[in-house]
Amino acid sequence: MKEILLNEIDGINIGNAQSLKGQTGCTVIICKDGATAGVDVRGGSPGTRETDLLDPVNFVDRIHAVILSGGSAFGLDAAGGVMQYLEEKNVGFDVTVTKVPIVCSAVLFDLVVGDYRIRPDKSMGYEACKNSEINVCKNGNIGAGTGATIGKILGPEHSMKGGLGTYAVQVGDLKIGAVVAVNCLGDIIDPKNGKIIAGALKEDGRSFANTQQIMLNRYNEKRNLFSGNTTIGTVITNGKFNKSEMNKIASMAHNGYGRTMRPAHSVFDGDTIFTMATDEVDADISTVGFLAAEVMEKAIIRAVKSAESISGRKSYKELATQS
Repeated sequence: MKEILLNEIDGINIGNAQSLKGQTGCTVIICKDGATAGVDVRGGSPGTRETDLLDPVNFVDRIHAVILSGGSAFGLDAAGGVMQYLEEKNVGFDVTVTKVPIVCSAVLFDLVVGDYRIRPDKSMGYEACKNSEINVCKNGNIGAGTGATIGKILGPEHSMKGGLGTYAVQVGDLKIGAVVAVNCLGDIIDPKNGKIIAGALKEDGRSFANTQQIMLNRYNEKRNLFSGNTTIGTVITNGKFNKSEMNKIASMAHNGYGRTMRPAHSVFDGDTIFTMATDEVDADISTVGFLAAEVMEKAIIRAVKSAESISGRKSYKELATQS
């Protein structure tokens, strides 16, 4: 097994667009020939589009893009730009008078980081598609990870910077990768040693408060911890699978969240993972499932380690230089 770039999966293009003033952005994954897809929504506060279509009982069996976006529910508007771009390229489900692009989306909450009046919209979604023509994989403060933050149980002043991460591998002719915007309520854990590497900070601004311990100490307090959460991602493979299998792979990919986020899938997170398959290589679903968790795990860690400090929120990099 060797590491590759996400854009080395044939038929896939990835692009980002963002606003530094708004501290928000979006990331699009395009498959013009159509991809078999699935989804698994685990968090209790999701913001999504076209997830029902991915139920195996429903008719359309291929999608043309997934867009991950900041801006909370406002950010779902960015999918309109993807629709416009793909229709201009004659990409989509043929309805005789035109082709209707099938575009799935999930959003995260980042309105409190920059200027809340600036959100990913149709024009930003279109810009991300144009940038996908260059097809460059980037990590950190870009795309949907621009305004992503982590460790918010003590409020935004104690949180740290999250970001966008990508990671992909190849085994023989099988390729699989993940892209994820890390914006969780909880802390980020290094699976190798179980230690917190980023999350809620104590008053000293350098040591970790430990989100799960705080929650245990306050177990009898029913509080609304909604302060800007949700981690959203997509797993992409060149394997051959049907919709049912892609939904199962999305479910298994959530193990990557569980290994790296404490806690994951809280009622205040909208944690969502899409899956896309270009249907080129025969592959075992269980093997691809555990690989999906592996690449998601590593993409999450890369997102956090690639992020830069913004708006008073320290990054992993900044803490590392202080230690």
